[in-house]
Amino acid sequence: MTIEEVVAVARHDARVEITEESWAAVRASRQIVEDLAHDVEPHYGISTGFGALATRHIPTEMRRQLQISLIRSHAAGSGPAVEREVVRALMVLRISTLATGRTGVREATLAAYVGMLNAGITPVVHEYGSLGCSGDLAPLAHCALALCGEGVVRDAAGVERPAAEALAAAGLEPVVLQEKEGLALINGTDGMLGMLCLAITDLRELVVVADIATAMSVEGLMGTDNVFAADLHALRPQAGQQVSAANLRALMAGSAIRASHDVEDCPRVQDAYSLRCAPQVTGAVRDTIAYAALVAGRELASAVDNPVVTLDGRVESNGNFHGAPVAYPLDFLAIVAADLASMSERRTDRFLDRSRSHGLAPFLADDPGVDSGHMIAQYTQAAIVSELKRLAAPASVDSIPSSAMQEDHVSMGWSAGRKLRRAVDGLARVLAIEVLTAARGLQLRAPLAPAAASGAVVSALVEAGASAPGTDRWLAPEIETAYRLVVEGSVRAAAERHTGPLG
Repeated sequence: MTIEEVVAVARHDARVEITEESWAAVRASRQIVEDLAHDVEPHYGISTGFGALATRHIPTEMRRQLQISLIRSHAAGSGPAVEREVVRALMVLRISTLATGRTGVREATLAAYVGMLNAGITPVVHEYGSLGCSGDLAPLAHCALALCGEGVVRDAAGVERPAAEALAAAGLEPVVLQEKEGLALINGTDGMLGMLCLAITDLRELVVVADIATAMSVEGLMGTDNVFAADLHALRPQAGQQVSAANLRALMAGSAIRASHDVEDCPRVQDAYSLRCAPQVTGAVRDTIAYAALVAGRELASAVDNPVVTLDGRVESNGNFHGAPVAYPLDFLAIVAADLASMSERRTDRFLDRSRSHGLAPFLADDPGVDSGHMIAQYTQAAIVSELKRLAAPASVDSIPSSAMQEDHVSMGWSAGRKLRRAVDGLARVLAIEVLTAARGLQLRAPLAPAAASGAVVSALVEAGASAPGTDRWLAPEIETAYRLVVEGSVRAAAERHTGPLG
């Protein structure tokens, strides 16, 4: 699978189909498992207990009970339900691994899982329960429990109901697990990988918005675009930096505001770092996203299970379920999201300080003192940025031993994914406030006109009911409008009508 395919299923309800080649691989590996099911030799997950209980030999007649007991006991999540798109991403990624033929499940089990996903049935998965090692056990177990007709789900209409009832309404039969299948359904990095795919998708859009916001702020603060020249950035050939600088050149092309102080006696020599160094920071964010996508691509090509059916037919224990490779990029992205938001907030603050805004009214207020303008919008930004800095503390540096010290080092990748989702949302809100504030700053520069791209963003905000200068009014709805335009892609689309596609 690709990142784009995961997001299409998770967020846009694309249907999943299994190829005949995959069905053949599933049949072949299942035969291997069935051949071992009656073997007198112990085989982990087939004829033994799990984790620290792996030394217990399970009699033949108890081996199917072993699988459903595993699912029931491991469906031990707690806390609020996680988002539908996260659960659907987790489900499609588990299906992808099952379809490799390396897990030993039956065709009927895989078909039932695909049927549940395509029917829009979403098991209720809770915030807490995964340590990011031995797979995202509790989240995956809640999905497996629903597949067996137990637990709670939300149907395609979003109504919470018993799993058995929802399956029946969709014309699906609960699965009766056989040897190894319970373990195969829960032993993967699917939850944290799903959240990584979703975050990469969102951050790829937000770095473009960051460039748009930067261009608007540089214009509105009477800054210079000389520092974005291609030959300057060629001196430091960081890939993301080149893209950000090119975007800024395109976005600021033709700016009358910028041209107004392009004279010999202009006192501006160097802009503040939040303006001048934006390509270096936003570019580094781009490079971090690219690294995360590289890791995600490798993980999407993986078959994560323990034990695993090898290509030559062995059933072998392994440690591929450890979430460290995914946990680290999840933490890296939370770090860069915090830093990008921090720089955005600094640009916003410059608009509001009359000593640094180059002639704009304090706080962009209509009648300063009577009006407060965007004063508290910056407070909101600051509160979010402070939260993002806390969320940037890496989850993956922590480990709490579990399963009687058998699982004595874990990745905490699920926790890294959960906090990254909050960080991505916070970044979008911080950028929205910068765009909103920069738009007002640009309007107050009239009759000087901004670049066409910036002007188009200002127009989009005005048309949506935000950003017209004037006396104070209820600001929260305008911030929410700007946020919606950011996350829906309208800010980017408005700018690109004049710049062409931005990198």
